[in-house]
Amino acid sequence: MLLEHRGRRPVVPESAYVAPSAVLCGAVVLGEGSRVLHGAVLTAENGEVRVGANSVVMENALMRGRASHPTLLGDAVLVGPHAHVNGATVEDEVFIATGVALFPGSVAGAGAELRVNSVLHVNSRLEPGTVLPIGWIAVGNPAQLFAPDRHEEFWPIQRDLDFPGTVYNVPRGTPMRDIMSRQSTFFGSHQSDRELPSPD
Repeated sequence: MLLEHRGRRPVVPESAYVAPSAVLCGAVVLGEGSRVLHGAVLTAENGEVRVGANSVVMENALMRGRASHPTLLGDAVLVGPHAHVNGATVEDEVFIATGVALFPGSVAGAGAELRVNSVLHVNSRLEPGTVLPIGWIAVGNPAQLFAPDRHEEFWPIQRDLDFPGTVYNVPRGTPMRDIMSRQSTFFGSHQSDRELPSPD
């Protein structure tokens, strides 16, 4: 499904493939030979989503672009099933496995491997060629790698990366009711989305 959002339409070259059950919403630009498989959602909220040449976004992955943090995928990148790429930059030849999460302002350097259910946190940079092990968390710039049971060690770094300010543009400690009121208004812009005819 192709949707116009905020007056912007997806751009799909003839050499690309978008599965019938995938969704491209707004300012999404696919590269030559790219593939978006069933159930994947690429949504340019108020910032672009760009997918490089010969990159594959697999089933049920989510890619979200924001004004201050567009999602930029390089060439020859694999985004695995159920992965979440939100406002991140992914350089060429990166492997993103099943269930991986990349948060706004994060960068996965060229040739990096993010293995199953790993996390690249907000405003963190994974150096080129780095392997992030299964379930581990990368935090900081340059990123330090932590097993999930080492929360007390990585929390001081994570805290200073300002997740609430980066993702929601609010100070830490803002009540959830206030955050969600803002989010409801923000995502309410989808009420005026318009479905576009699929390319032949």
